[in-house]
Amino acid sequence: MITVTTAATATAGTLKRLSDEGVSIWLDDLSRKRIESGNLAELVENKNVVGVTTNPSIFQAAIGSGEGYEEQLADLAVRGVTVDEAVRMMTTADVRAAADILRPVYEATDGRDGRVSIEVDPRLAHHTAATIAEARQLAWLVDRPNVMIKIPATKAGLPAITEVIAQGISVNVTLIFSLERYREVMDAYLAGLEKAAAKGLDLSAIHSVASFFVSRVDSEIDKRLTAIGTDEALALKGRAALANARLAYEAYEEVFAGDRWTALAGAKANKQRPLWASTGVKDPAYKSTLYVDELVAPGTVNTMPEATLNATADHGEITGDTVTGGYAQARADLAAVEALGISYDEVVTRLEDEGVAKFEVAWQDLLDAVKKSLGSKGADAE
Repeated sequence: MITVTTAATATAGTLKRLSDEGVSIWLDDLSRKRIESGNLAELVENKNVVGVTTNPSIFQAAIGSGEGYEEQLADLAVRGVTVDEAVRMMTTADVRAAADILRPVYEATDGRDGRVSIEVDPRLAHHTAATIAEARQLAWLVDRPNVMIKIPATKAGLPAITEVIAQGISVNVTLIFSLERYREVMDAYLAGLEKAAAKGLDLSAIHSVASFFVSRVDSEIDKRLTAIGTDEALALKGRAALANARLAYEAYEEVFAGDRWTALAGAKANKQRPLWASTGVKDPAYKSTLYVDELVAPGTVNTMPEATLNATADHGEITGDTVTGGYAQARADLAAVEALGISYDEVVTRLEDEGVAKFEVAWQDLLDAVKKSLGSKGADAE
């Protein structure tokens, strides 16, 4: 018997292997066009996509273009809504529609996947009470059980994570760069589950992921290694981000095997899965699937831009677990970077600050674009 391997079969095979290794593939993008064209449904059907993440930059690119939003913008202009309200009406409409497309996945996986994430207003990143209120409002506006509210892992975000989880709302914790902060995030999640349990809530209905950012770590550290310029420094390029992520997974294994977790697991709580974010490579010298091939571990999520998804389907090399055997090397790589005078703590603090600032800029650009559109639509209606 002759087996014919088509391009579609090869594509499905690579992505299926990744899924079979315990990695949930989520798409790091969303737009009205992607929803209405059937593209998102096609990715779910044919490319093993089982979730969607969004952020202010993604919505700025989608809504800023105006494509697919003309009718809703015209209606919002006639109603005379504020710019902030208009943005929330459009973004939550997209998330609601995407959640409906992914609802069968959500049901088939008992809520583990089929998730769509939407982020709190980035201007609230350093305000705990406002973040909690915004998270509740977003959950109410989207009104779908498979929504996840994204809360940044800032100092002010940590108590907000605990309180939002305690209210039974599933959370995607975003903008995690450091191992220390990641442990604080896991602690905040466990504290939220404990409060939810004390209220008598069903812990099995609460899910969470912790978005640990990858490529931005290499971008910052590689820049510094290049500036040093020695053979020793250059040999470390492209290694810090993977080392950081692998040690994050080690921390995850430790926390979710401890006594505190065991008590919650007995109440049918769900582990907070590590999610690899920012997995599109920034340096063209690196293989386009670097942060997919080298971060395969059970119980993780990899949220990919479509370009990375397609690259993985085309030439990804999925060879099994590429994380758990690399902890000693990961520690050695980060220690070698530190030995060259590059401060890990300074790098991750800078990346967190820059991450929040970038999302604030993207959100403001989105508000400005929508304000302009509302003005022109309103004038047209008069």
